[in-house]
Amino acid sequence: MKKQHVLIAIALFAASLNLRPAINSIAPLLDSIRTDLGMSGAVASLLTSIPVLCMGLFSPLAVKAGGKWGIEKVMGVSLLIIAVGTAIRVFTNSVFYLLVTALIAGIGIALIGPLLAGFIKKYFPKQVPSMIAVYTVALTLGATFSSAFSTPLQNSFDSWQLSLASWAIVAIVAAVLWWSFVRPNDTSLNAAAGTTNVKLPWGNSKAWILMLSFAFMAMLFYSFTAWLPQIIQGMGYSKSYAVMSLTLFVVIQIPVSLLMPLLLKRFPSRRLWLVASAFLELVGLLLLILNVEPAVAASFIGIGAGGLFPLNLLLPIDVTTSAQEAASWSAMVQSAGYVIGAAGPILLGRIHDATGSFASAIVGMMVIVLLMIIVQFAVTATKRKAMNAVLQSR
Repeated sequence: MKKQHVLIAIALFAASLNLRPAINSIAPLLDSIRTDLGMSGAVASLLTSIPVLCMGLFSPLAVKAGGKWGIEKVMGVSLLIIAVGTAIRVFTNSVFYLLVTALIAGIGIALIGPLLAGFIKKYFPKQVPSMIAVYTVALTLGATFSSAFSTPLQNSFDSWQLSLASWAIVAIVAAVLWWSFVRPNDTSLNAAAGTTNVKLPWGNSKAWILMLSFAFMAMLFYSFTAWLPQIIQGMGYSKSYAVMSLTLFVVIQIPVSLLMPLLLKRFPSRRLWLVASAFLELVGLLLLILNVEPAVAASFIGIGAGGLFPLNLLLPIDVTTSAQEAASWSAMVQSAGYVIGAAGPILLGRIHDATGSFASAIVGMMVIVLLMIIVQFAVTATKRKAMNAVLQSR
């Protein structure tokens, strides 16, 4: 890999670190936030759902902006937006204000997400699975660090506001690296962006099936991210154990993401790994229902999530031939997918408020996993041979 591509990969890694801290830093501090601000379960769930909803609503805008100003420049500006949305949380003194910060950070995250597929396909066309792994590992590390260190930071600062705002430092560093290594103002890069005249494939049935697969994955993932600590505490475990289980759920996705390119090279079938990952999530949910050690359940769920996310990111890239196409398909899949996915945490919050228990919600998530498996068979049915042929040629 050339030096320039190494620097670009470093910038991509740093940028990807910032796609989860604004979301994952909330869950460990949720009890303190709810107590100080008097938030109900349903309203608290919006702190996770709003950024996810932004990822859905602003994905088409991201692709249009990338076509007009260049993928690189839009991604660089997005990092600055994330930094602002996170930093101003230090001034939080009301529920409305905190929700506004979630909206700002969510817009920044949303503008990066769909452009990553086109960015990777443009700069690393022969290393797509490996660079998806780099992106996924960085994203997971960001989620891990924010889940693991938000509570210690709160204890150190004696303020959950300062704890939440401290993650802006990571975004600022990433922005400096991005504008230094990727050089978004380089007109030759922008001219080659290949995202002009982008049209999202709303009329393509394959794109809709891909969207459903992504939507079910997102609904489950963000439900776990928002409520797993509270589910475990509801089972009678301590807050520290619950946070540890959430961290385990996140960190175990890292080796899975690193292994996935190797597994795909050995066994290229997308269907095999999609269904296997979904089944592992189902096992983890069953263990929660049976009151088995929550850390074990969180591990199964984390392994499943660690496989589902990069696989769903790969699917639009597999069926497209250019950076422009990859960005447009990813935007369409993520747009509707994240909007549906945002309903997950809200639904769990309402069920908890209505029943005082997460048992019914866990059963509901098991049903979603089963529906997701059905969609996975459909999403791989018509293009499996073609996809395998493409993978074998790489």
